[in-house]
Amino acid sequence: MSFDFAFSAMAARSDEAPARWRRPLLKWLDGVERGWAVPLLLAVFAALWLTFLCIAYLSGDLHPDVLETWTLGRTFEWGNPKHPPLMGWVTRVWTSVFPLTDWSLQLMSMVNSAVALWCVDLITRRFVKGDKRIIVLLLLMLLPTYQFHAQRFNANAVLLAIWPLATYCFLRSFESRHFVWAAAAGATAAIAMLGKYYSIFLIGSFVFAAICHPQRRAYFGSSAPLVSVAAGLIVLGPHLHWLATTGAAPFGYALAHAGFRFGPALDEALFFFLGIAATLAVPAATWVMIAGYRLKRFPQDFRNMNDGLRLLSLIAVGTIVFPMVTAVVLGTDMPSLWAHQGLFLLGVLIVCGTSYPIERFYTVNVAVMTAGIALIAVVVAAPIHAVYRNNHAYEEGRNFYRSAALELTRQWHQHTDMPLPAVSGDDALAFATAFYSPDHPRYARPFAYQYSWGLPRQTTLKRGWAGLCFEGDAHCIEWMQKTSARAAQFVTSQFVVQSTLLGMPGASRRVIALIVPPAAEDTVTPPTGQSNEDLSAQKRMQSPSPDK
Repeated sequence: MSFDFAFSAMAARSDEAPARWRRPLLKWLDGVERGWAVPLLLAVFAALWLTFLCIAYLSGDLHPDVLETWTLGRTFEWGNPKHPPLMGWVTRVWTSVFPLTDWSLQLMSMVNSAVALWCVDLITRRFVKGDKRIIVLLLLMLLPTYQFHAQRFNANAVLLAIWPLATYCFLRSFESRHFVWAAAAGATAAIAMLGKYYSIFLIGSFVFAAICHPQRRAYFGSSAPLVSVAAGLIVLGPHLHWLATTGAAPFGYALAHAGFRFGPALDEALFFFLGIAATLAVPAATWVMIAGYRLKRFPQDFRNMNDGLRLLSLIAVGTIVFPMVTAVVLGTDMPSLWAHQGLFLLGVLIVCGTSYPIERFYTVNVAVMTAGIALIAVVVAAPIHAVYRNNHAYEEGRNFYRSAALELTRQWHQHTDMPLPAVSGDDALAFATAFYSPDHPRYARPFAYQYSWGLPRQTTLKRGWAGLCFEGDAHCIEWMQKTSARAAQFVTSQFVVQSTLLGMPGASRRVIALIVPPAAEDTVTPPTGQSNEDLSAQKRMQSPSPDK
């Protein structure tokens, strides 16, 4: 206790007579309510972590999830058999403005994180001003969520911005019961569902919070709930129609995660909770250092929460408890990673629920710590990661995506002048070829058959097609053998692709390619071409793939 008081006295002295190096940061904090400090923080955050991504992945290409997301967005659809369509829409809009490069989609990921934190600040400023707004953002920046999780832009990452925006709209709707906010709450909740069906837990938490809140009669006695439901159905309507007319394939994909017995399902729920706790460890420890002896005020502060924070606390409980209950009841896996987009609620509640002011000494220290971690990541960790991964390839093979795509395209044009129209095979290699090849072929395997190794249609083969497999992938090579048996003419080849970092050679891997030229072309199979028997021999020689 004496240590806490001594530390508080030091904080007070620092605020009265700050060191020279602290003064620029204090001036920055003075700009919070003037409107420029938060945007500056978010811009610096996005720039630093974009730099980290660009350096750390110099020897690697985009993550397969990002490549898959871009593939989904190439055509505008109201759904697909795997995930709702929002992530594809966002990527399509982005790439209609920015080029198809690694840095472009890495920038998209970091912009998404910055927008997510800005949406969190929309909520925070409803309850506190000045330094506490910054502390909420800094604590969230200590999570791995907004850098490492966000760089894999997929159905989970797209929710980072949508969940706090939907929560903000619901909060305003509950408080004001105004028609516009009620409609916005319903629309943003529906958009969250278009991101991932996991968002049903957020919507369920809204309902739970409204029912349990002391002001429930005023809310449910108004037209706000009905307006929200109507707006949500209008936004979600086209997707619901798509589900009804296509067999609701995404639900089948989701239910594929079910089937656990009670014991393993209970373990999933426990690990879900422990995973969240582990993710929150660093910001939680930081907050303990800030609050110190004042942590004992938490029970009283919790009881004295205003109505808005009480609503958020109920939503936070729902977003954690409902997935755990679902995991046990339905016997499904529930990775804690799926809950990251809702962790902002805990940061807002802990900081905004305090009845005491936070000395600027602590705000500056946390800002310095957060910036220091980012700078160390950029200057030290990113180059080490790039060098290590150049020599030790990623399990999914992302060191080799661009090289394999370019080599396949080169070989394709040895047999025909037409652009490569379609590609499949190993999903990651196919997504990468679609992205990195100058021809940008379409991904030719319908997502409904993504995991069943469906064979290409005859019409697809007649128009021209190519497939790629990593050496040792027995399932892919067997599929390639069956595909070649359907083709009137085909060419097979093997080539080695190698990772490089600024000209330094690294790990290598062998890739097997199958090319089916367009039927209209009089293609002559070169001497290096292989028959179905050759593919069978390759299959027998391969060991099981480490990627499958």
